[in-house]
Amino acid sequence: MAPYLDEARIDSEEAIAVLDSHQTLRGLATAGAQVREAISLSAEGGITRVAGGERPRSVLVASLGGSGVVCDILDLLAEPGSPVPVSVRRNVPLPGWVGPLDLVIAVSQSGRAAGPLALAAEAARRGASLLTVGSADSPLADVAAQARGVHIDIGRGRTTSRTALWSLLAPVLLAAGGLGLVDVGEQVLLETADRLDEVAEACRPSSESFVNPAKVLAVDLAEGVPVVLGDGPLNGVAAGRAASMLARTARIPAIHGELPDDAAQIVACLDGPFTTAYGASAGALAGGGSGGASGGADIFADPFLDGPVSPRLGLLMLRDAVPDPLTREAAESAAVADAVAEAAREAGARVSEVTALPGHPLTRLAGQLATTDFAATYLALGLGLDPAVSPHVTDLRNRTGR
Repeated sequence: MAPYLDEARIDSEEAIAVLDSHQTLRGLATAGAQVREAISLSAEGGITRVAGGERPRSVLVASLGGSGVVCDILDLLAEPGSPVPVSVRRNVPLPGWVGPLDLVIAVSQSGRAAGPLALAAEAARRGASLLTVGSADSPLADVAAQARGVHIDIGRGRTTSRTALWSLLAPVLLAAGGLGLVDVGEQVLLETADRLDEVAEACRPSSESFVNPAKVLAVDLAEGVPVVLGDGPLNGVAAGRAASMLARTARIPAIHGELPDDAAQIVACLDGPFTTAYGASAGALAGGGSGGASGGADIFADPFLDGPVSPRLGLLMLRDAVPDPLTREAAESAAVADAVAEAAREAGARVSEVTALPGHPLTRLAGQLATTDFAATYLALGLGLDPAVSPHVTDLRNRTGR
């Protein structure tokens, strides 16, 4: 049976205030301000001194958990034109090839995450250039100071990496832009901050559920088993973040993929038990066919005798803006995405789409991330959950001491 989302709850600012103990929505709404503050804090921290101001032989980025998407975004933006290799490492060990000619970037909101902290310490021991991003008074900042690296503070009031993404990401992109690894400078970041402000305004709690894009999306996602699919590398990163936020914030398990590589595994799910197509094919094999040739729901099903109706598959398509002029690659990508969405609808899956607005790749990505972040948070609130507090996560930390 599908979970019940109370739309009245997500339209009530009083109900939201009671449930949202750590002001997650407010934290997400500060994303644009985080970018602008990060530009100032990066200048104060000496971002231009990273790697001595000279291009390194290679760059390794270490971040995990809620800040893991920092690695994914830098990798995405650097891949098309970076003159040096950019690699990602979630945990120890530090690769043997890292040495004095390389740059290691370690990111941790608390500055205490074991993986980035250990990698930064080992990089410092080997004499590699070091950039760290995290809390000012933290072991990570101490490692950077001892190694004569650069540490960028993320500012005050950052309680979780899920709502502090842009405080963590902006300094990394500024450093990478200054070294010529990505096409991101201060102007691009300011445009991105404006886009984040626009999404925050559209998704504000006072905006009613029938006009608020994040609330609409939350209602759709509550009615099925979510599969998040990006139409290319940019939205592939957004899909990964969306699936993570759905699990960690809304407690809804979700799988994600990227077109065209993951088209087959996603479409294969349309034959499974969470679509009406399954009822039709299973009935045909059994010689029944009560689901009907069209795969529609059985109107004679009795939820008391036959059990509750299974939730339907819900496909969330994250799509990029259409370039002008339209390129062959974009047209082919759109055709594949259209085909997957059409097949999903025919199989009885609910299909939702979020399409990026035009702009720089980072700006387009920012809009997608912000919309799905808000949607996951409203989904948690609509289900009666505190988006920031999970008793089971707290229990796990108590059991493991981490």
